[in-house]
Amino acid sequence: MRKSLFALLLVAGGALQSAYAAVTLRQDHPESYTVVRGDTLWDISARFLSKPWEWPEIWQANPQVKNPHLIYPGDTLVLSYVDGQPRLQLNRGASRGTVKLSPTVRSTPIAEAIPAIPLEAVNSFLLQNRAIDSAEQFQAAPYVVAGNAERVVSGAGDRIYVRGKLQPGVSAYGIYRQGKTYVDPKTGAFLGINGDFIGSADLVTQEGDIATLRLTRTTQEVRLGDRLFPTEERLVNSTFMPSAPARDINGLILDVPRGVTQIGQFDVVTLNKGARDGLAEGNVLAVNKTGETVRDRITGELVKIPDERAGLLMVFRTYDKISYGLVLTATRQLAIMDKVRNP
Repeated sequence: MRKSLFALLLVAGGALQSAYAAVTLRQDHPESYTVVRGDTLWDISARFLSKPWEWPEIWQANPQVKNPHLIYPGDTLVLSYVDGQPRLQLNRGASRGTVKLSPTVRSTPIAEAIPAIPLEAVNSFLLQNRAIDSAEQFQAAPYVVAGNAERVVSGAGDRIYVRGKLQPGVSAYGIYRQGKTYVDPKTGAFLGINGDFIGSADLVTQEGDIATLRLTRTTQEVRLGDRLFPTEERLVNSTFMPSAPARDINGLILDVPRGVTQIGQFDVVTLNKGARDGLAEGNVLAVNKTGETVRDRITGELVKIPDERAGLLMVFRTYDKISYGLVLTATRQLAIMDKVRNP
């Protein structure tokens, strides 16, 4: 029994050592780094590691530091070794100022924690995009039944009349028109609907199942039949760490919501994999450029060119069946139907 237990411990210990051994520091890595404003967690990871998504393997959060997983400008990260394995420890910056509020003893940090990815690259996208899980959900949403003075189209500042069940206590709504329907290219299964953002509106009054709203912003004319959904708080979680997916992912780039055909760094892409497939915010995926099929001029046969590694992306928003990712690096132009895999 003791021999079996000892053997099991050896196997477990060997597996743990192998996991740590897989972490490769950059040859030019610093021994320490002081965080500055404008840094992202991805940038800092890439300073120390050849594979930035392996950051959790070397991160040693200091339990004595409040919110040890948050990193602020002025903090210093120090590389050390524990049992021969690299670890990064956090020394909270003394220069990170606080604002003291009297007469209470409360204090709040001036600096904000650094984000995992450049948020300016995705915030505008998030404000104008929404994935709908089913056609039934879209059709069940309240809809514009009339415009002011019997108008069929309306713009910012106009009043509109909406029929359907609004959510109690909700006063701000986004207006959407049914966009692309996403289906899995391999199975043909329904994945979701992209709701095209048309505008936003505030509730004025409601009587029965008819509500009056005022349009506060529009990107195009609001039409009869456009659907309403409560405004979402869609801030990106800035505290997640880059990591590899917990499960094997074999997916595809379905779409580029911004409408471009060639994809490069900091473009947002839609993936055909979501939370049900094991994807989580912060997961890093490798993008493989799909090889073309060409004809061999010598034999006349059709030959498939091998797929090539062409970039990395990080998932920043997951739904059940689809996800949105931000391209962080691209060595070639990427395109729809390129493959995404574990890095």
